[in-house]
Amino acid sequence: MRMKNILYILIQCTWGITQTLLGFIVFLINIKNEHYFYHGAIITERNVSSSVSLGLFVFTTTNPMKDKRIENKIPDEELSRRLLVHEYGHTIQSLIFGPLYLIVIGIPSTLWGFLPYFQTKRSTGISYFSFFTEKFANYLGEKVTKEKSMENAII
Repeated sequence: MRMKNILYILIQCTWGITQTLLGFIVFLINIKNEHYFYHGAIITERNVSSSVSLGLFVFTTTNPMKDKRIENKIPDEELSRRLLVHEYGHTIQSLIFGPLYLIVIGIPSTLWGFLPYFQTKRSTGISYFSFFTEKFANYLGEKVTKEKSMENAII
């Protein structure tokens, strides 16, 4: 394991301990699912409609928003990869904000994603990734991984 990954894990397990503990609980609930490492993060694939990052743990969908997007606009494999880069960006936010991550990023992101009021606003063509928490996650994910993220995709 590279020193960079060891440092990433150490910081997530100290400065980002709150969200990492929550992530560990979700990881245990999903222990039978497929897992792998990505730049030090532990990725778990789940058959749900959304993805979430909790410290060291990233939970990605195996069915990336198929019911909410125009088919074939972005190929499924590319969409999954871009979404992974985006979610990894949230783990970098966890490194930056530490114990404030859930307040500054997690709660606003969750409200933006799931409150009916915001879902209705997004149905008018506003990108989910235009919200500050999501745009920042895209930026960080791309900066660290050198891979393409979600940009302003309309999903």
